[in-house]
Amino acid sequence: MPASYAYLGPEGTFTEVALRTLPEAATRELIPYVSVQSALDAVRAGEAEAAFVPIENSVEGGITTTLDELVAGTPLTIYREVLLSITFALLVRPGTRLSEIKTVTAHPAAQPQVRNWLKKHLPDVVWESAASNADGARLVQEGRYDAAFAGEFAAARYGLEALETGIHDAENAQTRFVLVGRPARPAAPTGVDKTSIVLWQRDDHPGGLRDLLGEFATRGVNLMLLQSRPTGAGIGNYCFCIDAEGHISDRRVAETLMGLKRVCLQVRFLGSYPRADVDPPKVRDLQPGTSDEEFASAADWVARCQDGRF
Repeated sequence: MPASYAYLGPEGTFTEVALRTLPEAATRELIPYVSVQSALDAVRAGEAEAAFVPIENSVEGGITTTLDELVAGTPLTIYREVLLSITFALLVRPGTRLSEIKTVTAHPAAQPQVRNWLKKHLPDVVWESAASNADGARLVQEGRYDAAFAGEFAAARYGLEALETGIHDAENAQTRFVLVGRPARPAAPTGVDKTSIVLWQRDDHPGGLRDLLGEFATRGVNLMLLQSRPTGAGIGNYCFCIDAEGHISDRRVAETLMGLKRVCLQVRFLGSYPRADVDPPKVRDLQPGTSDEEFASAADWVARCQDGRF
């Protein structure tokens, strides 16, 4: 297996900064790709050991490109996640003044995070999307646009200067990134894990989503993310991307997945992996009756009833 990680490039993206926080990144060749799709396809083709891509931000929610790539195509598995605080700089060619900026560019996920700043400081500017924030900086370097929203750290890489820094509409904005590889056995549970899945309903009926969510509620499994995505089969056809607290080896999570497998048209397991948003002391207490020991005790009681030992 090639000792390399693919990531959303080019060099100088927030993705690269987040990736370099992983200890194992120091022992891998880090290869930038032009899009989330191409980075994930490199893993599917065996050209990279894993891919590191953005999947959610705290302002706009799920990164739809990444979610859709994980929903469709050859299955992949999430093994790690990283949270990175995000603040933008307005990068320009040296000597450019704010009054001279007519066009700006950045990744589409950046626009909701700087919309109010743009309205206040550059109300008449034309926005164009780029494949990534660093790619936007590259396009400014080439003279295609007047300015780009990117990390301040990208300025030196592309020969630009930061005209404004600390730009963000929402305080404490964060983006979540995931390390994705080919399917394999999940890492052992840490006690602070999450499980990601995709669900397809068997049919559309009143209360259908409530029934699916009931599989989690009755077993005390808390949801962390629920997002619908169109299946492409026509208006009104959706699947559901879900993050839930816990690990597939936890009895409450395993039995939830078994219940969903019975009632859903399809369930895609995306992985169980350590959470990046909590420390062990902050983990919520389990609801009564949902610990592994209580599930095992209940199963033992049923077995004794079946044997006439009740």
